[in-house]
Amino acid sequence: MKIGIVMDKPRAKILQNEEGLLEDQIKKSTAAFVEEALQTEYDTVLLVYDKDIITKLRMENVDLVFNLCNGIRGESRLSQLPSMLESEGIPYTGSGPIPHGIAYNKIFSGKIFKASDIPTPGFYTVRSEEEVENLSLKFPVLVKPKDEGSSRGIKDDSLVYNMEDLRRKVIENLESYNPPVMITEYLDGAEYTVGIMGNRENLRVLPIMEIDLSRLPKGMNKIYSFEAKFEFEDFVTYHLPARLDDRMKKKIEETAIKAYQSLGLRDYSRVDIRLKDGIPYVIEINSLPGLNSEISDIVKMAYAEGQTYQELVLSIVEIAKERILVDPMQELVSNINEVI
Repeated sequence: MKIGIVMDKPRAKILQNEEGLLEDQIKKSTAAFVEEALQTEYDTVLLVYDKDIITKLRMENVDLVFNLCNGIRGESRLSQLPSMLESEGIPYTGSGPIPHGIAYNKIFSGKIFKASDIPTPGFYTVRSEEEVENLSLKFPVLVKPKDEGSSRGIKDDSLVYNMEDLRRKVIENLESYNPPVMITEYLDGAEYTVGIMGNRENLRVLPIMEIDLSRLPKGMNKIYSFEAKFEFEDFVTYHLPARLDDRMKKKIEETAIKAYQSLGLRDYSRVDIRLKDGIPYVIEINSLPGLNSEISDIVKMAYAEGQTYQELVLSIVEIAKERILVDPMQELVSNINEVI
């Protein structure tokens, strides 16, 4: 069996800031890590996603695509490669284009969570600075892009405490990211991230990671911002497994699974949660979580479970192979829990 590992082109020319540069560095090293892991059992080829990707895959006689593509432009960028692969009947790892598109757009996923009775923060969306004036807000609030991941667009000053700073952050986001901008309710509570692997009734929750921000320097907000994740990482403590009693652990796992199923996700994803007043709130879902062997959260969870990096990557392939044996027309339906 031959696996084609497909990665993105560089994004730094489009996202022209430190976030874009770091994203390119991480995805390049991740592709190398994944290829090394897969080569222990499969023939592989590493390809870059472009308009000729289908031709390249055909020429290489690829049997399965290991999808590492977040896309580099457009509101549907996470769905672009899966859509092309589906149109050509080429199987691939991870979620389909519709679930990816919904999960990546935090506005759409937030509405589905609410409709599914899954606790999630309230939010507004704005397309201009002027729209802020008409909102009834309780500060502080969090300003963030609707369709970014890995804390891109969430800086320490994204948590704002007054109208003046809110206008400034809205303008800044509109200049760098796809509109509209999200203004979300801030939940002051412990933060967790939950890795889920599998499909339909065969779901497995990895050890829950607690992201402890209490040691961040004085003056920094207690949010998992870009700075906290990549510049002050030595001040962030990751508790694996999380410090939870059995009752709360089960409650968080059940909430994460319900969110995963509500979007029809498959193979593997990561659910971010904040706990307030004993209620797990789903902040967002990463439908294509990073697989960098050194820094990615879902990899750390697998390590805590006793897996090696190679075992994690190979298990993703096995989960996808088992799924592909199911009638493709039934995949989305059977992977969605009837929560709405």
